[in-house]
Amino acid sequence: MINEFLQYLQYEKNYSSHTVLSYHNDLMQFCDFMQQKPEEFRVDAVESTHLQQWVLLLMSEGLKAASVSRKISTLKSFWRFLLRRSYVASNPVSGVLLPKSAKALPSFFKDNEMALALDETFLTEDFESVRNHLIVFMLYATGMRRSELLMLTDADFDLDAGSVKVLGKRNKQRIIPIGAELSCKIKHYIDIRNKEVEGVPECFFVRSNAKKLYPEMVYKIVQQFMLPFGSLPKKSPHVLRHTFATGILNQGADINAVKELLGHSSLAATQVYTHSTFDELYNIYKQAHPRAK
Repeated sequence: MINEFLQYLQYEKNYSSHTVLSYHNDLMQFCDFMQQKPEEFRVDAVESTHLQQWVLLLMSEGLKAASVSRKISTLKSFWRFLLRRSYVASNPVSGVLLPKSAKALPSFFKDNEMALALDETFLTEDFESVRNHLIVFMLYATGMRRSELLMLTDADFDLDAGSVKVLGKRNKQRIIPIGAELSCKIKHYIDIRNKEVEGVPECFFVRSNAKKLYPEMVYKIVQQFMLPFGSLPKKSPHVLRHTFATGILNQGADINAVKELLGHSSLAATQVYTHSTFDELYNIYKQAHPRAK
């Protein structure tokens, strides 16, 4: 049955030889666990408890949750094949509880890294330098997405009210407040842009030829700008968004307010930042509490 299943994957499903080999290895490993020879494998003898015990064994051997889930996925595919061919009447894999994969916490720049990066001591007054500095500052100060930044126009800013209108996912608009420092930088950029760039710019952020920026360009601007300062291996516009969210939550901002500022459709997407906040609080606790160590 196992060979028939593997042939089905290769010739009917057109799976790559590498994928078929992975299925083969997973099934051979499960046969070893069941102490049965592959060519004599009794599928009717397999119960859910056997599969759950196999999961526990794999986890105890140090296998990551994602790898365990992949092996169980192999068995699920195998039993679906057996059911379609009427080789079995039930699927013991359906009730198996899988280990949860650990979600990677958002990466963010430290406060001192951002302070150094945005220090204007060595900032030159040419158009591109002022523009790039403002791009990094705006992403960090507002938490907007790269795509949202690229769609900004001059009309989206209300500097008297201290706000910017952003068009987010699913064409949902939101208003983000901007502080006095950011407002000054915006006015300064507009002055330089209007002097240096010919023509009427379609977007707020443009190149020297008045054409709009493109996503890869913004990524490279942030990456190059943060290269001397950030300790993170990845330095992207989205990391600045993470830095914004983590920073204001660490300062006591209400999570529902942060959800609105980020333009999240559900609170679950925002709650991932509370883990970073807890880590920060835990470090403070360890340093400050006399019995923490």
